[in-house]
Amino acid sequence: MTTPVRQLPALILAAGRGERMRPLTDTTPKPLLSVQGKPLIVWHLEALARDGVRDVVINTAHLEDQFPAVLGDGARWGLRLHYSMEGRDHGGALETAGGMAKALPQLGEAFWVLAGDVFVPGFRFESAAAEAFVQGDDWGQMWLVPNPPHVPQGDFALDATGRVWRKDTAPAGTPAYTYSTIGLYRPAMVAGVRAGEKAALRPCLERAIDAGKLAGRLYKGPWVDVGTPQRLAELNDGGPASPLMAAPAAPSAPSA
Repeated sequence: MTTPVRQLPALILAAGRGERMRPLTDTTPKPLLSVQGKPLIVWHLEALARDGVRDVVINTAHLEDQFPAVLGDGARWGLRLHYSMEGRDHGGALETAGGMAKALPQLGEAFWVLAGDVFVPGFRFESAAAEAFVQGDDWGQMWLVPNPPHVPQGDFALDATGRVWRKDTAPAGTPAYTYSTIGLYRPAMVAGVRAGEKAALRPCLERAIDAGKLAGRLYKGPWVDVGTPQRLAELNDGGPASPLMAAPAAPSAPSA
C-alpha cells in the first residue's frame, strides 16, 4: 500500500543577480527586497508554512550571506530552512536546472520549485496536488498564468487535458500561457545535469514535453514578476489595489 503524501519539500530559486533590478540589487538580493512591508521571499515562506510544507531549500549566489542573516533557520515560520550556496561552492549562480541538480540531495524524490522573485500571494501549495503528482509518472507539473504585457506570446501551450506543449508543435488552437515559475518536479526533470553544472531549465522542460512527461495547470489569481524597479514601486505604492494585482482574463484551461 502506498503511504499518503502529507506534503513535499520546496526549493526557492534565489541565486540570480537581478540585473534588471539594479541599482537596488547592488546591495540587496532581489528576493530580500521589500514588497508591501516584508521581504518578497517571506511571502513565499509564509505561504509554504501555511500549506504544510516544512523543509525549504533556498539556493543562493549573489550576496548569499544575507539570506541566512535575514531568514535564519526558518523556525519563526515553523519551517526548516536549508541553504544551497552556489556562490560559495561554485563561484556563482548555476541557473535554474543547475540549481535544482545541486539541491537534489536536500530535496528527495519530488518537490515544489518556485522563483524567489515572483509575487503570488493567493497561490496555494496544496498537499492534494503534491500527492496526485507523486502518484503519477510525470517528470513535472507547471503552473502557467495568463500572459502579462511583457510576455504577450506566452512560453508554452496548454491543452484541455492538462498537457503542456511546445508552442510550435501544439495542436491548432491550443492557447499559450506564461510559465509562473512555480511547479512540482522529480529528479528526472534534470537528469543529465551534473551537480555543479550551469544549466538552464527550458531544455529540460522541452525534453519532458517531447517525452509526454510534463503536465500543466492554469493559475488565474494575481501574479507579478517583480523584475524591474518600476514593478516593485507599483506594487508598493498601490498595495493590494495595484493594477498589477488584477489577473488578466484567460481562455479556458485546466485550473489550479
